Amino acid sequence: MYLNLMKSKLHRAIVTEANLNYVGSITIDEHLMGLTGILANEKVQIVNINTGARMETYVIPGEKDSGKICLNGAAARLVQPGDKVIIISYALMTEEEAKKHSPIVAVMNEENKVVQLIKEKENSTI
Repeated sequence: MYLNLMKSKLHRAIVTEANLNYVGSITIDEHLMGLTGILANEKVQIVNINTGARMETYVIPGEKDSGKICLNGAAARLVQPGDKVIIISYALMTEEEAKKHSPIVAVMNEENKVVQLIKEKENSTI
């Protein structure tokens, strides 16, 4: 049996752009992807803190160190630039893998810079 657990998340990221005319996805600063282990084309869930809207899409890398968080395509209708969002990646694991797994949480500031990087299982800052 496989369990679906949180792999990592960007907590309280600020939406910098919403592009309705793009063919779908979320663009995330490549540096932020690297810190949290989120890969290009990986499925993620986005939770809009401002509205409560929840959506799923796939990730495309944005310019490194740009702070870019851009919802593209239909998802652009569910956000506004300036909205705070939580971006969550998940992974399927066996129970044994799950017991050893430590999700990574990147807590963001208003400029989409990481102010704290937490390894959840250890409940400590990396």
